[in-house]
This record gives sequence, C-alpha cells and structure tokens, in this order.
Amino acid sequence: MSGVWGWFGGGAAQKKENPKNAILGLRTQLEMLQKRERHLMNQMDEQDAIARKNINTNKNTAKTALRRKKAHEHSLDQTIAQIGTLEQQINAIESANINRETLAAMQKAGEAMKQIHGKLTVDKVDQTMDDLREQTALSSEILHAITSNTAGESLDEDELEEELEALQQEALDKKMLESGTVPVSDVHKLPSVANTALKSPPQALAEDDEAEELRKLQAEMAM
Repeated sequence: MSGVWGWFGGGAAQKKENPKNAILGLRTQLEMLQKRERHLMNQMDEQDAIARKNINTNKNTAKTALRRKKAHEHSLDQTIAQIGTLEQQINAIESANINRETLAAMQKAGEAMKQIHGKLTVDKVDQTMDDLREQTALSSEILHAITSNTAGESLDEDELEEELEALQQEALDKKMLESGTVPVSDVHKLPSVANTALKSPPQALAEDDEAEELRKLQAEMAM
C-alpha cells in the first residue's frame, strides 16, 4: 500500500497526516485519563464520607473505607502523572509540527523569490541604472538644444539697456508735460538766471517801477 501512495504522491500527504493523527490519538487518551481522574476523585469523596459516617459506630467499615480511599488516591496520583506526560507530548508534537510547517513555508518563499529574480544579477541592475542615467542626460541635452536660442543672433545687453532707458525717459517726459512741469531732460534747454538778467535789463527796470508804485499806494492808504 505504501508503494501505491508513493506512485501517486500520497507519501507526502501521509507524512503530513502522521503528526495530526498522533496528536488526535494523544488527545483521545488524555480525555480518557481526565475522565478517570474525575472518577477517582468521586470515589475518594465517597469513601471519605463512609469513613466519617462510621467512625464512631463501625470502626472496621470506617477503616476499610479509608483503605479504599488510599488506593484511589494512589491511582489518582498515577493518573495525574500520566496526564502531565501526555500534555507534554502533545505540546512537543504540536511545536515540532509548527516548526516543520514554518520551514516548508520559508522554503516555498525562497523558491518563489528565485523564480522572480530569475537571471537577474547585481551587475545587470547596475548596467540598467547606468543606461537610464545616460538616456536621461541625453534627453536633457536634446531638450536644451531645442529650447535654447541658438538659431538667431545673440542679443546685445547694452543695446537693450539703452533702449529701455530711452523708453523710460520718454514716458517720464510725457507725464510731466501733461502735468505742466518741465521735464528734467529739458532743463538744459532753459536760459540761466544770470543770462536772463544780462540779456533783458528793461524788464528788470519795469519790475522795479511797479514795486515803487505799489509802495506809494500802500503809504497813501495808511494815511
């Protein structure tokens, strides 16, 4: 029969079931011993009650009951020891079974990682990263070449500054003309005070005469 299991892959399944069957068998035996433990404890209680009942009326019956109680107590100690042994065996088998299942799961995980990685190596990863960096740099250079102003002539910054200043001065002159103020740029066009005084003495004399007449009028009004 074992040969047939081997042909159809039943050997592995049977090995897997062996720990479970062993645990089930131990638990069945444990339940029986636990029932025996409860039965012996009940027997001890009954014999103790008989001894107490006949302690004064029938000492032989009381002594016999105590003797039976002692026998049951001895059997109970043996049963408790057997229960402890079975519990240890169950725990040991369960722990071993869990360790085996854990190891099998880890082995499957290792095989899965091998399949995922395949022929992948650190050198191949490094080469791939180098290729990506190279292509990224090439893409940046191409983008710079497309967007830069390489097709036309380079602009003269000084010429741009001069044109900007001219536009600013033009806007300022227009604003000052609208407000009635002489633009700063036209100050040099006006005659100086000294030149005006030298070139127009009649005008200065007329202004002095007007001031003199004004003083006379003020004096007459005060009188």
